[in-house]
Amino acid sequence: MEVLFIILAVVALVLILQAVKVVPQGFNYTIERFGRYTQTLSPGMTFVVPIFDRIGRKMNMMETVLDVPRQDVITRDNAMVTCDAVVFIQVMDAVAAAYEVNNLTHAIENLALTNIRTVVGSMDLDEVLSNRDDINARLLTVIDQATNPWGVKVTRIEIADLSPPADITEAMTRQMKAERLKRAEILTAEGDKQAAILKAEGLKQSQILEAEGRREAAFRDAEAREREAEAEAKATAMVSEAISRGDVNAINYFLGQQYVGAFEKLASSNQQKTVIIPAEFSSIIGSIAGIKGLTDAAGSSGPPPAPPAPQAPRRPSTPPTGSVPPAGTRN
Repeated sequence: MEVLFIILAVVALVLILQAVKVVPQGFNYTIERFGRYTQTLSPGMTFVVPIFDRIGRKMNMMETVLDVPRQDVITRDNAMVTCDAVVFIQVMDAVAAAYEVNNLTHAIENLALTNIRTVVGSMDLDEVLSNRDDINARLLTVIDQATNPWGVKVTRIEIADLSPPADITEAMTRQMKAERLKRAEILTAEGDKQAAILKAEGLKQSQILEAEGRREAAFRDAEAREREAEAEAKATAMVSEAISRGDVNAINYFLGQQYVGAFEKLASSNQQKTVIIPAEFSSIIGSIAGIKGLTDAAGSSGPPPAPPAPQAPRRPSTPPTGSVPPAGTRN
């Protein structure tokens, strides 16, 4: 009796263990009864019919990353490139993923390989190397539509590497170097152009300022000559008035002024090494006396006194032979 009780207890324990199913978080289990799908178990503890029900597939419902193997692809312009990719998938329907396709990951990998060859092969090499985002978008659209009946959502697909052949890489390097040299020369030419423009602007401004300076100097010179002419006119008027009153000192003033000016030019000449003083030098004294008298007359309120009459010039006597002439010389 005791043995039967122990046997029944063991059988009951086994049946209980078979009836209780614990599903971890992030997974879904399919239940099959006699090989046919009956239900899907969500995460947690669930009871099933022992002996008749069993777990069919354990589906991972978390997002999964699949590595697409590296492959050689020929572009539209017959260039060989080597590329690989990664695909991010997530099972949305455990039943479809379990029973609509055999070996889900292998199917998605092969689907990605074929679509990469299709998309990359329809583009030129330059487009392939510069439009990765476009390639990723096209692959995502195509693969997501193809895997939709399998209960799988393709969230992202990224081209991991695109490697052209070595000779093409070398040619691209030379092209890039030539392009950079071209841009450097263009920038240098632009700099020279700007420097020449700034230099021309500076020269223009300096010439404008110089012309304005010359114009101002000419205006000042004209103003000075005008004032000098006005002073000369006033002096002439005063002399004319003095002559009309019978004052001969005015005439002596002008003659003395001209005489002294001529003698000054003669003495200050660069080519003149010897200054000849004429024998009539005493007439200069008379002219100076006339000028002084005219100045005194202009400064006094009364009528000017009569200046002494200028001395008559003396004719030099003929010196004897061998004697020194009366005209003095200065070296």
